[in-house]
Amino acid sequence: MSATELPLIGDYSTPVTALSGARIGVVTFPGTLDDRDAARAVGLAGAEAVSLWHADSDLADVDAVVIPGGFSYGDYLRAGAISRFAPMMDKIIDAANSDAKLPVLGICNGFQILTESHLLPGSMIKNDHLKFLCRDQVLRVENNSTAWTNQYAQGEEITVVLKNQDGQYVADEKTLDALEAEGRVAFSYVGWNPNGSRRNIAGITNAAGNVVGLMPHPEHAVEAGFGPDHTGTDGLGVFASVLTHLVGGQK
Repeated sequence: MSATELPLIGDYSTPVTALSGARIGVVTFPGTLDDRDAARAVGLAGAEAVSLWHADSDLADVDAVVIPGGFSYGDYLRAGAISRFAPMMDKIIDAANSDAKLPVLGICNGFQILTESHLLPGSMIKNDHLKFLCRDQVLRVENNSTAWTNQYAQGEEITVVLKNQDGQYVADEKTLDALEAEGRVAFSYVGWNPNGSRRNIAGITNAAGNVVGLMPHPEHAVEAGFGPDHTGTDGLGVFASVLTHLVGGQK
């Protein structure tokens, strides 16, 4: 294989598929690290990745939004606490809560931003062992009816990458009981709870199923040879799910 055939960072070209008309916005904040990875995952799933800048207030007519991981504003105050007030977030919050129910995915720091924005309940605090952790992590799909999980089987176990410092999901007991009773736990940790998250919660959804946040990184498990164990593509289903949701006319 020649060097020009290798995938290039920042190459957002997409395959021509029935889903190629979908436009998925990827938001960049100061300190975002994984926007290019998220954009590449969107492209591999078959859609067009559209860059969205935190200080802008135009959603650029996107069909869905990914808020990727990183350390926005250096995680000062609290992780995601400053980013929540970005002009772009005002637009995302309004669109997600509108009748159109814009699909929104928050990954790691994006999940933290979604809780700070009150699009999702609870909060994220330091890992219970107070250390940054990077590892392959097994997750169980607890709800496969959301805009971002419909391509998985209920109860399916997948392996993606986890890397965080403020990854402990916390909420009061009433909120935790409601999340479980209403089927709003989207993903749970399997085998080991890596950060002390309450009830092994790795990701949750809002009641409508259009907003999902998870701490592990599906965008790092989308290409054979580069994912967990160098073979894993389990994360691609997250991005394929939202395209299926959009094509189904459920926007």
